[in-house]
Amino acid sequence: MTDQSDFHVGERAEAAPVPTQFEPSPFRKSRPPEPLYFEVNVVAEAHDRQKKSGVVQVNIPGFSPVKLYCDEQTPVGDDTAPPPLAFFSAGIAFCLMTHLTDILTARKIQVDSLRLEQRIRFMTNLGTMRELGHTTDGRCEKVETHVIIESPESEESIQALLAEAEGACMAHFALRNPIPWSTRLVHNNRELISNEG
Repeated sequence: MTDQSDFHVGERAEAAPVPTQFEPSPFRKSRPPEPLYFEVNVVAEAHDRQKKSGVVQVNIPGFSPVKLYCDEQTPVGDDTAPPPLAFFSAGIAFCLMTHLTDILTARKIQVDSLRLEQRIRFMTNLGTMRELGHTTDGRCEKVETHVIIESPESEESIQALLAEAEGACMAHFALRNPIPWSTRLVHNNRELISNEG
């Protein structure tokens, strides 16, 4: 049985992430009605077995860098920290909740309780095909979100709250829309692959 006494998710980092392959963008304050552009930078590294750690920081002033820890379940990992998809899934849920609470506060919408329940379905053949010598693949099949609100406000007001929150949520935007992406592979200081789409 794994000793859970050292189980932890993360802590405030001593310094910001220091990428070597790109220059983090400086934060530029926007003037209304201009939108605010910002970025989240991550530098992650692998440790023994499936343990990973990474420093992540939002480049908006006031956000401290955070060091996060990641692992996988036994027998491939040691179950000392959440797996990557747990961070991914929680990030989607928390981002939508941030926008819901921000909007209801700004619009002075009375909400007695706000809860979110979410299920994300994934597919992978990692556990079956790799042992047979095949390449592995995986995908995200569906994100199912349930927003449960108790409020004396009208149904129309609560529906408008969710519509605005979903429209404002950057994580939900990424799920619903094709977004540009790029991946580079650097081996011994030499770029081998540069893909984008």
